[in-house]
Amino acid sequence: MAAIYPGNITNVHGIKVGQQQNEKAKTGVTVVMAPKAGAIGGVSVRGAAPGTRETDLLRPGNLVEYVNAVVLAGGSAFGLAAADGVMRYLAQTGAGLTMAGVQVPIVPAAVLFDLMHGEPNIYPDAAMGRAAATVAAKGMEQGLVGAGCGATVGKLVASAIPQPGGLGSASITLPEGVTVGAVVAVNAVGDVFDPRSGECIACALMPDGTPVRAEGLLFGNPPASAQIRIPAPGSNTTIGVVAVDCKLTKAEANRLADVAHDGLARAIRPVHTQMDGDTMFALATERVGQEVNFVKLCAAATEVTARAIANAIYYSRLA
Repeated sequence: MAAIYPGNITNVHGIKVGQQQNEKAKTGVTVVMAPKAGAIGGVSVRGAAPGTRETDLLRPGNLVEYVNAVVLAGGSAFGLAAADGVMRYLAQTGAGLTMAGVQVPIVPAAVLFDLMHGEPNIYPDAAMGRAAATVAAKGMEQGLVGAGCGATVGKLVASAIPQPGGLGSASITLPEGVTVGAVVAVNAVGDVFDPRSGECIACALMPDGTPVRAEGLLFGNPPASAQIRIPAPGSNTTIGVVAVDCKLTKAEANRLADVAHDGLARAIRPVHTQMDGDTMFALATERVGQEVNFVKLCAAATEVTARAIANAIYYSRLA
């Protein structure tokens, strides 16, 4: 196994992560917590079958700028309920947007489909979301945990066995002192590649253990026993958060979320399909006040996202 990439998103100043999962049902929640005052937020949805909450308010030109937490969850659309529990927890801490004397925490969310992997009638709910928020801290587990508990990859091959996906994270600290981190729950229809070596590290396996890469099927060189299987729309999805601890405008945060998808494209093939709801959020916690070269930030965001995806596979194999 290649070396695990260093760091995680909690190395970004002000960011904490809390996770809960139901291992029997193969589903869970990962909550990325911003500082109490919030973080500038952005979002980019590139998959054709997303399951999301509170993404429109993150668009440039809309009123709300600060986000209190981001929820990544399994359970398909049912899993969006986990954000309710995070909101209630945050409201009790006094975090959120003040509206007519009431605190309204801003908690965007995205979900992935894991209902066929464990127990389809059990999925993340408000109680699980609240529990994850309650234990948010520096440092985090990776692999088959949180939103990646029931994640799988390599699902384009009929009669083959998908492989575990999982939840991964990585971070880079730039010479300017700014840390860029990402956390990604990898439940892609496609295969996963290491961004450094280019090696395919997770794809479908035939019953006899023969690996079958999706590219061979799509580009006309499949084994005789392998055929394409097109999953139902929305039955996959890679979701994540990229965070920095410098100042960004809301427009820049949205751009950062955009380029984070380049990390998905480096590490997952195919990606952004009609069966995936690929969504990336961006957070800026504003610790570093001076201007930082935005090209460098975007390049680092792409890199840590790709590394986080690879780490999801590497840590899942350690489970």
